[in-house]
Amino acid sequence: MGELPWEKGEKKEKRKEVVKDIILKLHRGLTVEEAKNRFIKEVGSITSSEIAEIEQSLINEGLSTDEIKKFCNVHALLFESALKKEIAEEESPAHPIYLFKLENREIEKLTHALKELIKNKDGYSQVELKSKIKTLLFQLGGIDLHYTRKEQLLFPFLEKYGFTGPSKVMWGKDNEIRSMLKDASLKIEQTDSDEKYLNTYLNPLMEEIEGMIFKEENILFPTSLEKLSVGDWVEILKESDEVGYVFIQRPKDTMALIDELKQAVIEEPKVTGDNTVSLPTGDLRLKELMHMLNSLPVDITFIDQDDTVRYFSAGSERIFVRTKAVIGRKVQNCHPPQSVEMVEKILSSFKEKKKDSADFWINLKGRLVYIRYFAVRDQNGRYLGTLEVTQDVTDIRKLEGEKRLLDA
Repeated sequence: MGELPWEKGEKKEKRKEVVKDIILKLHRGLTVEEAKNRFIKEVGSITSSEIAEIEQSLINEGLSTDEIKKFCNVHALLFESALKKEIAEEESPAHPIYLFKLENREIEKLTHALKELIKNKDGYSQVELKSKIKTLLFQLGGIDLHYTRKEQLLFPFLEKYGFTGPSKVMWGKDNEIRSMLKDASLKIEQTDSDEKYLNTYLNPLMEEIEGMIFKEENILFPTSLEKLSVGDWVEILKESDEVGYVFIQRPKDTMALIDELKQAVIEEPKVTGDNTVSLPTGDLRLKELMHMLNSLPVDITFIDQDDTVRYFSAGSERIFVRTKAVIGRKVQNCHPPQSVEMVEKILSSFKEKKKDSADFWINLKGRLVYIRYFAVRDQNGRYLGTLEVTQDVTDIRKLEGEKRLLDA
């Protein structure tokens, strides 16, 4: 007689508890070899989703994401043999995971080319060697888009199912790789010794990049395939087109599928009974929408397709005076006579689809004011009106260098 369903469930939970204990002891000093031996003896095999669930539960129980990030390479090494037995590549060429993997194969070609270059470095002059390394590092810079698509699409969908671990841990590792790639590109001209450069910058970078490919393909992707629904993958496929791909050409069948999906689902905004404006990219209460528009560091005014003023934002520090009396007026009547011809010219160019924007900048009371006009069109390109955006850019022009988010 085979195992009853609840018996299988009990064994699975017991196995997960053992793995949790192994991971915790790894963080407290257990060697990888000791952890592997215990894993083989007490667990034997584990699925990618179970690993993800275990790391998620550790986060929920208070283990810091920085600590998990620090050891996630060790975790991957511990589970490598068990995971490789589980993974089978059966995805359609139109599937987002298939496309992620295609990009990974191209990334591997670049890391392999760097390894070959290092292996045969004595056959090149120092100038030639540096030039070739710089070229390959420049190409590797494309991984930023690969990681961005993963962070902006897979992570949010996993979070909907309660899996925040990848976004908290793997995103941090992605940023470490971005930083290492930047350092390797900058330090190649600043480091006197080839060996020092290779050992300090290039070799660790390649190790991390290849380690990330392993973690994606043996943990992140299989977990995503298990947790996400067909509808989720459809949305990811559509959104992937917006973020973009790197190293690969999007397959023709994928292009056709995306076009079909976009034509089949034209999302229209609507207002629900609780005064919520439902938009294709999110929902806002009317009160939130009003205050959000008024909080923008710009003045905005909208005129409709008949040149009638319909709306202006009411920020605390407007550049040009606007009163409610302007609502319902023709925009031509809101400008001095000498400006009307220019206004008409801009609007005509928008309506005739000759232009989509126009901009001006003027000095006003010692400040530089940037004024832009944008044609507003629907999904079919039909003209709906014009948006005027006015901004004081005096201080923006003075910005230099960088100010990171953490410096705020």
